[in-house]
Amino acid sequence: MSSENIFGKIEFIRSERAKHITVRILVDGLRVTLPHSATQEQALKFINTIQHKISTKQEKLRRKENENPTSLDENTRLQTLTFEIVLKRTSRNDIFFSLKNDLLTIEFPENTDCSLPLTQKHFWNGINYFLRKEAKRLLPDRTKQLAGKFGFYYSMVKIQSSKSRWGSCSRERSINLSFYLMLLPSHLIDYVILHELCHTKEMNHSEKFWKWMDKVTDGQSKELRAELKKYSMPT
Repeated sequence: MSSENIFGKIEFIRSERAKHITVRILVDGLRVTLPHSATQEQALKFINTIQHKISTKQEKLRRKENENPTSLDENTRLQTLTFEIVLKRTSRNDIFFSLKNDLLTIEFPENTDCSLPLTQKHFWNGINYFLRKEAKRLLPDRTKQLAGKFGFYYSMVKIQSSKSRWGSCSRERSINLSFYLMLLPSHLIDYVILHELCHTKEMNHSEKFWKWMDKVTDGQSKELRAELKKYSMPT
């Protein structure tokens, strides 16, 4: 269920595993996880007690979004895990995508206004097609390799288009990975995959979970987590 308030859309998610009301702050709203015994009214009261924290975090997210280098134009040079993206103004009257020799070229009409949201949407729709294709080709196999190396068991891997999280793991040990992982360097992709594999052992972020993470990252989980926070998904 969802509602609206001064912080934008509020999405309520009920979780049997949750012990407390938790609030995930997004640039345009909130994602609130409720334990079985909590009500939405209680959640809203809790939100009112942390209004300053929410507004401060949202402002920080908006500044980060405005600095996001994923707004594309002819000056863009964007590197993914397996290919580079370049954009060119041409005499074409449409937007054309071509992936050859690890280079994705996007050709578009000379009079195109790249600042328009619709133009950016067209660019990213095409890029997303190739990101998803590459993610499906590589990420399930990489998950299998890392699981085998460290002795994890999972049921399946799904590639999704999530823009709110890099990955997730269900109670059934199904691992979901965003194809936007392909925009990260390879060691951070491994970090996210290992993070979800560790959730097959500990379905929370307890001390036991982080001990697993340190075990599979040679004690580098804190540093890798901080590095991952420097990256954001396309807006």
